[in-house]
Amino acid sequence: MEENNQTEEYQEELFENSEEVGSEDEEDINQEDSLFSQAVIWGTDWTSETVNTQLLRGNIDLFPKFQRRDAWSNRDKSRFIESLILGLPIPQIILAEKSGSRGKYIVIDGKQRLLTIRRFYSDGKDFKPLRLSGLEILKDLNGKTYKNLNDDPEFNDVLNQLENQSIRTVVIKNWQNESFLYTVFLRLNTGSKKLSPQELRQALHPGPFIDFADEFSVESEPIKTMLNLKTPDYRMRDVEIVIRYFASKYFITEYDGNLKKSFDHTVKMLNEDWNAKEEQIRADADNLDEAITFTINLFGDKKSAFSKWNGNSYQGNFNRAIYDIMVFFFSIPEIRNEANQKTEDIEAAFKDLCENDIDFLTSFEHTTKSMENTSKRLNTWGNKLAELLDTEVPIPTLVDGKFVINLV
Repeated sequence: MEENNQTEEYQEELFENSEEVGSEDEEDINQEDSLFSQAVIWGTDWTSETVNTQLLRGNIDLFPKFQRRDAWSNRDKSRFIESLILGLPIPQIILAEKSGSRGKYIVIDGKQRLLTIRRFYSDGKDFKPLRLSGLEILKDLNGKTYKNLNDDPEFNDVLNQLENQSIRTVVIKNWQNESFLYTVFLRLNTGSKKLSPQELRQALHPGPFIDFADEFSVESEPIKTMLNLKTPDYRMRDVEIVIRYFASKYFITEYDGNLKKSFDHTVKMLNEDWNAKEEQIRADADNLDEAITFTINLFGDKKSAFSKWNGNSYQGNFNRAIYDIMVFFFSIPEIRNEANQKTEDIEAAFKDLCENDIDFLTSFEHTTKSMENTSKRLNTWGNKLAELLDTEVPIPTLVDGKFVINLV
């Protein structure tokens, strides 16, 4: 596997306001005090050898695909293994016991640490073995794999220190619903490190659609161009971009302002309906690619597309809410084909709305998830396209607190 050398700071720069605009947060979670009193939070000290055994048995699921979303360099991993050998303090790992599967765990925090342990102990069948490098204290271990150490009696003490080193592990049991786990997950956001709820969604809702969304986000050249990604986003926000497209395209009439609920529902329904809808889903995913490419071409470059116009220039930061309205309409081939003939008029209309319709501009900022803001941007942009294009445009309109689709 090729090492991912992107830093957290580099990937955070892809998203406007450090990932806060139009993203999921605790406002989307229905919290009850009773959920916290019912949950059992149990602390234990597993050795690194025990952790590896749990991983090998599949009790903690780190499927091989996760390697491609690896945030740590070989040096980072090597220094972590070195810290274990030296007995230095490391952050705790947080797991949640799977509902109905005693002894099976979902990772709440610590994926990179677990992946590093799994890779170092690996025999090469599922994970590429980690070869230690860049060590500044235990320099004689540079270039060594676990097999090298295990085969050489000189390193018996080193292996004993590693395998017997305790790792503080917190296990959450008896959690009553996913909202509790999302609350814990989001509360782990500290400093500049921003966790994406999509990571937890992947673990809680496995199935054919979520697998497809993951694969598609990795392979999509338009998505990589749009987000300036050279490798898959280690927080799975590129997958979230795919999920939010399908949530809007298939289930906008069920949206109630709660992003988490909307995304979870989308994944659940399309996992269940995969056999019946696979062909349609794949076709609509191709239309997403086409919509992204069209939007980038429409606005001239990836920094201008999906960004707010401030009267003099585009801000140049990816805005989810603008992405939503662009791909909602331009993923429809008839609209895209018509719009291709009037690109200058369409861009001018977008600039004019940003400059002269304060409610339209505000709908891309701060509380973008509200029903009113969602309706404002979809309705305004849809009606503007209907004015400019000689084709029917389906426009989501808020009526009595629910979205309905009107053809204009």
